[in-house]
Amino acid sequence: MPRLWLLSLGALCVFVIVAAIMLNVMPGPLKESDYLVIGSVATLVALLVMFLAVISTAKSRDVFFKKRRK
Repeated sequence: MPRLWLLSLGALCVFVIVAAIMLNVMPGPLKESDYLVIGSVATLVALLVMFLAVISTAKSRDVFFKKRRK
């Protein structure tokens, strides 16, 4: 259970950091569609980081494939 909380907290921190960086980088004045793009990119990056963290901390080497019995 603590692993799930740490991964979620990490993804949330990455989301906030990416959103803050994009808010500073994008030229103003910002429109509603700009905020949509910022949120979408931040969500994409946060999910990618969370996916990579789950894959890297997995106990099994073959995360994507399961061996079948013959």
